Amino acid sequence: MKLSICTDVMADLSFVEMLDKCVKLGVEGIEMTGGGWSRAPHFRADELLADKGLLKQKLNEIKARNLEIAALNCSGNPLDPGGMGKRHLKEIEDTIRLAGEIGVKKIVTMSGLPEAAHGDTVPNWLVYTKSWPGEMPERDRYQWEDRAFPLWHHLVKLADEVGVEKYALENFSAMLVWNPETLFRLRNEVGEKIGMNLDPSHLIWMGADPIASARALGKAIHHCHGKDTRIERGLADVNGLLETKEVTDVANRAWNYVAVGAGKDLQWWKEFFSVVRMVGYNGWVSLEMEDFTMSTEAGIQTSIDALQATISR
Repeated sequence: MKLSICTDVMADLSFVEMLDKCVKLGVEGIEMTGGGWSRAPHFRADELLADKGLLKQKLNEIKARNLEIAALNCSGNPLDPGGMGKRHLKEIEDTIRLAGEIGVKKIVTMSGLPEAAHGDTVPNWLVYTKSWPGEMPERDRYQWEDRAFPLWHHLVKLADEVGVEKYALENFSAMLVWNPETLFRLRNEVGEKIGMNLDPSHLIWMGADPIASARALGKAIHHCHGKDTRIERGLADVNGLLETKEVTDVANRAWNYVAVGAGKDLQWWKEFFSVVRMVGYNGWVSLEMEDFTMSTEAGIQTSIDALQATISR
């Protein structure tokens, strides 16, 4: 395994400053965003597709520092029924085309989440029972068969055309693909180009065991994010794990995204990466740092130290 970092955490730095920071941190690769929910501060796909000189300049800066592009990321909701869905889909497609042009083989993104019925105007995450009310089975069928499957057949075809080999879908909440079971539902329909960006932080607050999830996924692990979650003692016991407070309201939340090692201990992380490698994944691990309980600098350094000590080389 090799260590990379999602560069959005350094959005306040220029492109060159970000690269120099990565070298100082000791990471080997970078995962940059092309669009979507991110403003794509360092490697915006539409901008680089339109300016080949700028693209060449940025690639030369990366090469000069012996860094590699671990993946291009474009996380968003391409199934949103409104304008955002159209915008995110275009930016995902641009990111795929950019990856094909520069030889990057992996796209990190999300499955998307559609409306629950034709004519609805907002996405609807259907995580309650399909037994009741009676409309639920049709809503479930509509989301997958009418909306998600056609989109992902299209994106797989586009990837084939440009030479992208893998999609790594993050198991993020409020997406159709949010755990191994839902990943396989999509993968079984559209093919093995679809796999998971295994992010243990989401599975932890959902109550799953990411180590067991890794065993179940096996060859369907296409990427891995190094990101931790802490279940907050006393608060989760009272209110459970569903949490709607702002991510910055850290003192009052039932759980928080934290620096690697500030949730699960290093022994747990060693086992996690050992199992991930054992089942067949020996690629990039990208630090995604979203800890609001400490400074950004402290969170990055704490996480880098923990990941360097635990990933399976």
